[in-house]
Amino acid sequence: MTNEILWLIMLASNFLWILVAYRLFGKIGLYAWISIAVIIANLQVFKIVKLFGMTASLGNIVYATSFLATDILAENHGKRAAGKAVGMGFIALTTLTLFMNLAILFEPSTIDSANDSMKSLFQLLPRIALASFAAYGISQVHDVWLFSILKRRHPGAKWLWIRNNLSTMVSQLIDSLIFCSIAFLGLVPMVEFWEITFTTYILKWLVAVADTPMIYLARHWYSQGKISN
Repeated sequence: MTNEILWLIMLASNFLWILVAYRLFGKIGLYAWISIAVIIANLQVFKIVKLFGMTASLGNIVYATSFLATDILAENHGKRAAGKAVGMGFIALTTLTLFMNLAILFEPSTIDSANDSMKSLFQLLPRIALASFAAYGISQVHDVWLFSILKRRHPGAKWLWIRNNLSTMVSQLIDSLIFCSIAFLGLVPMVEFWEITFTTYILKWLVAVADTPMIYLARHWYSQGKISN
């Protein structure tokens, strides 16, 4: 199975789980999803793959879907709910960083087989975490802010696709530039650095385009009273 097919399967799975979480648990489900997405993305980001002939970080799919979750919250539950979700993402990332770096400080048993693998993954995490904190915080706050402004100026379902795509695409450009600069600059050759930055944004842009029907469906559920909170 090719990377491109796996990428599409992962994308569809992300959308499915966001909609399931929202339908079953309302905004609480999206709060949980964003926390999960931040953790998964910051583990998958270490894996560099080839997609559509380009070098890319694998974590961009799960991370990009967090923008869909905050946009659904901003659309249906308001700016405050979306801001709370961003804060929960920060807590999740802080917890992951703290507890995994504490874990690798423990002296392993002679029968341990996981310590070296954990070290190779999580000892790099503080730099990735710093990149994530900066990129996530700035881009997500910007996304919620811009989405809310566009909603005030152009309310209603007619303009939903514009505020969803415009706020997400601009915010993800900010995110990609900040994250890749902190996470990869100086660690990979410059050609690879710019390729990762470019492909990271392009793939997030594709996710933003693909998630448009999902936010319309979420809005329809909410307007029909099918969401519990």
